[in-house]
Amino acid sequence: MSESIFSGMRGGRRKRLRSEINVVPYIDVMLVLLVIFMVCAPIANLGNVDVPTAEKTSAPPDTFIQVSLRPDVSAEIGIHQPGKPDTGFQNVPDHDALMRQMQQLHAEHPDMPVLIAADKNIIYNEVIQVISDAKKMGIKRVGLATQ
Repeated sequence: MSESIFSGMRGGRRKRLRSEINVVPYIDVMLVLLVIFMVCAPIANLGNVDVPTAEKTSAPPDTFIQVSLRPDVSAEIGIHQPGKPDTGFQNVPDHDALMRQMQQLHAEHPDMPVLIAADKNIIYNEVIQVISDAKKMGIKRVGLATQ
């Protein structure tokens, strides 16, 4: 029983240990991953969004409540009237004060639309929040100012 572990039961020949890596399973795994990525790649391409276009309204309102939002969370609100300078605008320090002032102006002028002008560096969520709160107040027409 002094035979080595590499010798077979018959013949006493020595088998050599093969030190090669079997790459066939790795190729199979890589091909399966390649197929998965090829199938999922078109589904995950969500970068292109087809945004609807808007044209300038044919008859913009003459008088409206104007809200100017700034990046520092402050705002300015007042009534814009054609032919008159924009006087009487009030600076408000935060969103709650803006909503109180908008509620007051809406109570005084219930049919007047609201135009929101926001700085291009503002967080977009702030604009959406003002639009949402204005709609909750019952303001029917809310628009965005563009250049």
